[in-house]
Amino acid sequence: MAVRHRLVQASPQAVWDVLADGDLYVRWVVGPSQVTPKSGQWPQVGATIAYQVRLGPLRLNNESVVRHCVEGSLLELEAKAGALGTARIAIELRPWGEQCLVIVDEHPLRGPGGLLHNAGVEAFIQVRHRAMLARLAKLCESEAGDRCRSDPADEDGSVEFVPGAGRA
Repeated sequence: MAVRHRLVQASPQAVWDVLADGDLYVRWVVGPSQVTPKSGQWPQVGATIAYQVRLGPLRLNNESVVRHCVEGSLLELEAKAGALGTARIAIELRPWGEQCLVIVDEHPLRGPGGLLHNAGVEAFIQVRHRAMLARLAKLCESEAGDRCRSDPADEDGSVEFVPGAGRA
């Protein structure tokens, strides 16, 4: 099971605003291109978006379905990868001061992807999540604008936020 986290220098609401905008999916998720709404209203349960994943000359048509949603704090998706099967991807948002701790948990659900899941696949997913969380943070921090605040620099143990510093 691949679990990764990142502290985003934006409020949980700013991060949720990005997650809840299906048009932005392609900008923070690694792999998809040409995202198209398929059914429902993103991110309501049952909403589906279709997208294409390019692997060299191959073009794979996949989709993600919202399986569980707690507005402002949790988005659980089932990513359908055709013959490879499906995966559960949970994105949890936790307030952390005035910032947001984003936790991503992904594991196979159905199909041969679960049988092929091993340390090598796990390492690949960790690298993909690192890139995905970096993209999400960049997008949220730029979208947050004035909502992005630093911790008070005059308190013991706090640090001043400097854009571009402390990236994972």
